Order: sequence, then C-alpha cells, then structure tokens
Amino acid sequence: MSSRSCIITPGNFRATRRQGASFLSVTILFILLAGCGGVQLTQIQKEMAGIPSRAELKNVPLYPQEADQCGAASLAMVLHWSGIPATPESLVPEVYSPSLKGSLQPAIIGAARRSGRVAYHIYGTEGLLREVGGGHPVIVLLNLGLSWHPKWHYAVVTGYDLSENFVVVHSGKIKPEYFPFRVFENTWARSNRWGLLVLRPADLPVTADEKSYLAAVLGLEKARQWREAVNGYQTALRKWPGSLTALMGLGNSLYALGDLPQAEKAFRDAAHLYPTSGPAFNNLAQVLWKEGRREEALAAAEKAVALGGPLSATFQKTLEEIQSGNP
Repeated sequence: MSSRSCIITPGNFRATRRQGASFLSVTILFILLAGCGGVQLTQIQKEMAGIPSRAELKNVPLYPQEADQCGAASLAMVLHWSGIPATPESLVPEVYSPSLKGSLQPAIIGAARRSGRVAYHIYGTEGLLREVGGGHPVIVLLNLGLSWHPKWHYAVVTGYDLSENFVVVHSGKIKPEYFPFRVFENTWARSNRWGLLVLRPADLPVTADEKSYLAAVLGLEKARQWREAVNGYQTALRKWPGSLTALMGLGNSLYALGDLPQAEKAFRDAAHLYPTSGPAFNNLAQVLWKEGRREEALAAAEKAVALGGPLSATFQKTLEEIQSGNP
C-alpha cells in the first residue's frame, strides 16, 4: 500500500489485563478450595437453556505443561486443535517472558493472530459452557494460589458434566484433570473469569456478538494476516449481512492484498448501504484512484469531504492527493 494512502481502518479493540502465568500443580489445592462457596453446574443448567448436559472434546491434544510454560502449552493445544501443528517449544519465544517467568495475555493473543487465528475473548461461566458445548476448547487463566499470593496458570477447558458437577481441564503433564466445579469456579473467578477462544476465521464463536467478533478479526489485520482477515470478515457478513464495519474491514484487507476489484466492490457496497458514511466514500475514492479512474475517484472523494465528520481532515487529504498526482 502506498505511504500516501488514506485508507480508514476501524478503531482499536479493548486492551486486556496484563498478567503473567506459570505452572503449578492443582491437586494440593482441592482441599483448600472445595469448601469455598460457588454455584453448582446443576443450578446453571436450570438457569441457562440450550446447553448440553455433558460435553468433552476428544480431539484436543494434551501437551505437558512444564515449569513456567503453561501459556505456550495451552496455546499450542488450541492451535493444534484448530489445524496448526504448533508445539509448546515453537511458541515459547513468542509468548514467554523470562523476567516474569510466565506469559502475558497480550503475548498469547498476538501469537494466535500471527498464526492466522481469531482470538476471541469470553468472560463468564455461561460463555464458557456454551463454547465448550458447541465444540470449542477455551483457554482460561486460573489463580491457583490466594488473592494475596497469586499463582497464575493457563489451562484449556475441554469438557464438563452438569450432573456430576465437574469440568475437564488440560492442565497438567499426563492426562486431563477433572476439576470439581466449585474448585474451578473459585480459581477462575480470580482472573475475572478470563477466557480465550482461538478459532479458524471460517468458524464463528457460539457466543459471538458483532462488535466483539469484528474487533477480534481486526486483530488479524493488525497482525498483517490479510487473507485470514478477509475470511473472518466474510464470516461476519454471513452472520450480520450489511455490517458497515465488516464491509470496511473486508475492503481494507482486500486492498492490502492488492485485490482492487474486490476491494472496490466492498467499499461500493458500504457506500450504497450507508450513504452518509464518509470513510466508505473515502476508501472507495482511494481504490478508484489506484485503478487509474481519476474522475470517479474525485467524485467519491468530494462526496466524503462533503459528508465531513471527525475524519474530515483525512478526507480532504485524499481529495488533494487525487487532484495533484497519479496513483
């Protein structure tokens, strides 16, 4: 893309809490934590319709979580499940911070995006159960210590049983662990129930909402994973036809790939559906200019300037560039 380009991109997504995590065996904590208060899965089943009574994903590998490497191991498990043959060893340089002796959440999210996967946040028990019940493993951040002496630990939830009140977690070195639900809830609550899906761009989270999902796909754009971003925006448009943000993101990603005809189509669709959107006309003008269609580009740029708004200075710059030179 030209350094002179004035393509408008969607806004920044929300920042996440920055917490490191390392491995700690959970077995010794069961006695301490099992007596703490918390809801039961049977109670949740009564309150939440449509959740299967039992689910366990058998196709998620279990990688041993060596000391301090639970972040790399957890990400490797879900990446492998999604079709990327990652290993904890290959991910350590991307996610592990020696000074922290653990991994920060943004590092895990960034590595997932660089692998061409949508990193989608979930928060809360309902979202967790709906995703796992829908066939999606979930990375969770647990505090296996105490509030005043935390022991952060990443793990992967791969199943649950509502009647037996347990959650299946890939957390150790040899085999899945079966957490009593009350224990799991108490350790997970200390991270504000932070969870992460790592999905192929063609797959939509069970709990997806438009704004959050598009923010996750935007992460692929930021990681310069243009083809995967195109797939993610197309997935969004199948769910939310006519979404302005999805059309703009689709056009931006196609533009970055050099597919000008399809980028033009995306921006034309956006301008047609949202005739008061200055960014849609601005980006359409940029593509038309790149295609050598100066008169059409000028008309689109003038329309963007006439619409004005917070980005009016950018629209004016696009117009002046088209007026003064060649693409």
